[in-house]
Amino acid sequence: MSIVILIGCILFLVLLITSFKINPFIAFIVTSLLAGLLLGLPVMTITQTVQKGMGDMLGAVTLIIVLGACIGKLTSTSGAATVIANSIMKKTGKKYVRTGLMITGFIVGIPLFYSVGFVLLVPLIFSVAHQFKLPRVYIAIPMLASLSVAHGFLPPHPSPMALTKMLDADLGLVLIYGFLISIPTILIAGLFFSNFLKNIKSLPGESAFSFSETSVSADQQPSFIVSILSSLFPVFLLSATSIIPFIIKNQDVKVACEIIGDPVIAMLISLILCTYTLGLKLGKNMKSIMEDYGSAIKEIALILLIIGGAGSLKEVMMVSGVSQDIVDYFLQVNIHPYLLAWLITAIVRVSIGSATAAGLMTASVLLPLLGNHSVDPNLLVLSIGAGSLMCSHVNDPGFWMFKEYFNVSLKDTFKSWTLMESFVSILGIVFVFILNIFIH
Repeated sequence: MSIVILIGCILFLVLLITSFKINPFIAFIVTSLLAGLLLGLPVMTITQTVQKGMGDMLGAVTLIIVLGACIGKLTSTSGAATVIANSIMKKTGKKYVRTGLMITGFIVGIPLFYSVGFVLLVPLIFSVAHQFKLPRVYIAIPMLASLSVAHGFLPPHPSPMALTKMLDADLGLVLIYGFLISIPTILIAGLFFSNFLKNIKSLPGESAFSFSETSVSADQQPSFIVSILSSLFPVFLLSATSIIPFIIKNQDVKVACEIIGDPVIAMLISLILCTYTLGLKLGKNMKSIMEDYGSAIKEIALILLIIGGAGSLKEVMMVSGVSQDIVDYFLQVNIHPYLLAWLITAIVRVSIGSATAAGLMTASVLLPLLGNHSVDPNLLVLSIGAGSLMCSHVNDPGFWMFKEYFNVSLKDTFKSWTLMESFVSILGIVFVFILNIFIH
């Protein structure tokens, strides 16, 4: 009965978000309270359970996501992202222009939130398309696939970051495994798939959105080396602190890597570095840098609240015991946990449109599955991440951003954008299983 109640509550959550257009954060809170009531939690303790779940979740991820947002904002406003993009494009030329855009999207997409990376790089796509006389959608899909993969698979993006914490996965390994899965995924779903999109027309005319490029003169921009090292320093640091202990068998080295490799410490070190290399060194004053950071924090406030709301629902499930009931049920079903995680996430994603909300909802349900020794939490994070990218359609803001920026028909948006996102999702879970064979 508890599983039936949970399914009903999730359907109610989907209904609130899709049909009644309720903000996902409010929908999560309302659903959490309703679920606690229906699952038999004492009325006097339901609100405390919801508050505890939100507090625990936000306490685990807020610092990391905020610090990551600040780094991404400075990467954008300093011109570092533009430098990275232009430098790569100069190396590739027309013959490998899609490869260059794909690499650019992946590199820029790691530190930047998806919507920021999209808005920042779309003008580059239009510029390249005009320069080389190539169809816009044809050259855009490899870059957008890279941005999407980074958003779904790689920390410090909100969903994989929160999932890593919720499932008690190793952030460094999630990052390394994510890279291994991302590369073949974007090669197929981005570079190869775009070969079939040459005839999709991006009509001339102004889009429904205004471009908001940050104008930084060439003499004020950082060099390519400084741009790449600064913006991706969190990636380098987290990866290094995960790999070094396997190479150098020394207890002191291991302890040092554990301290420096703590996500909060790593992100804080990276932020301090970026503040100097992408801020003070370029002539910015501390006041303007702090204004950038303040703007970045405002932009992610709603994302944090949604993550907190998902934490509330998770806590209600845990306290009520329904999570264990779900595990007991699914352990009797002959389906691999990674495939199960992907399938549930994909269904929720298609229903509500939000990749972040879909991932967090699924993690809340499947959290107790980690009691099964055969489940690798790092691969479970990536399985959920892959599912969260499935079939972007009319209830996803990304769908409309693509349609309006590129001024394509609804039919062509489904043929290009929706199919690309679906291929990313399917290939993601396929490569999770392939990686599982090699590491286990």
